[in-house]
Amino acid sequence: MSRPRRLRSLLALPGVLPMPCCHDALSAKLIEQSGFEVMFMSGFTTSAARIGAPDTQLITYSEMLDQARLCLEVTSIPIVVDGDNGYGNAMNAQRTLRGYRDAGIAGILLEDQKVPKSCGHVQNKEVVTRPEALSRLRAAVLARDETPEPADRIVIIARTDSRQAVSMEETLWRIEAFCKVGADMVFCDALQSEDEMVAVCKLAASYNKPVLANMLESGKTPILSLEKLTDIGFKLSVYPLPLLGVCITAMQKALEGLKEGKVPQDDYTFATIKSVIGFPQYFKELEDLEAYGREKSGQ
Repeated sequence: MSRPRRLRSLLALPGVLPMPCCHDALSAKLIEQSGFEVMFMSGFTTSAARIGAPDTQLITYSEMLDQARLCLEVTSIPIVVDGDNGYGNAMNAQRTLRGYRDAGIAGILLEDQKVPKSCGHVQNKEVVTRPEALSRLRAAVLARDETPEPADRIVIIARTDSRQAVSMEETLWRIEAFCKVGADMVFCDALQSEDEMVAVCKLAASYNKPVLANMLESGKTPILSLEKLTDIGFKLSVYPLPLLGVCITAMQKALEGLKEGKVPQDDYTFATIKSVIGFPQYFKELEDLEAYGREKSGQ
């Protein structure tokens, strides 16, 4: 089963799916090993991990695509990627989708921010005009539909940042327009209350479109339980910060200890690390292949 097909089948199930954020191949592997069914490769976390820079479109499309390929290589579950604003106009957005589609990505989030974009929960965001937002999405939809079998088509999550940049009224207009253009899912970042979350879900439901929720700690949107998100009508719930946050704090703690001449004694061993990374599997597969070679060569 292709990853897009698997994602579409998961979206057809009742309830909301929790979607942790990976930022590299190791974090992606850990998410799958922990039993999650889908993950999100966040622009915020990937920019931090790969280039050590803020999420202000300093990281390039080619760097994001390369990172996605590395995550795909070590996992089997669906991965949704942050396509940002498509890196330009409608033609850029179309090329962006095709690149991720051809790599095997299950879903892509495309937003309506101007170039350069920025993190959704910071001030001074700007969105493109309505015509440009719709032309970008239309281009992506056309590229999506180049895949002959509908069930195997990459899932497009159309995002608007207009709640903070313009108004709630503009947000609802854009969500409805995105549904009509052909987005598979919709997402409004930085909603400011449960009432606003309900309004977006009700509107999307009238077009039979699922909705994504962003559970960003200390962000503008209320943090709700999976049960509450399900009741409101969300289908995916993304968690951007937990993995990157614990990585940063754990590394800072370890470095402080090393600076004082102390070797950190946390809950890990060299054997555990090797197991997580995949050394036992590597040597088992190598042993089997070498045995095959000896058998077939008569040596």
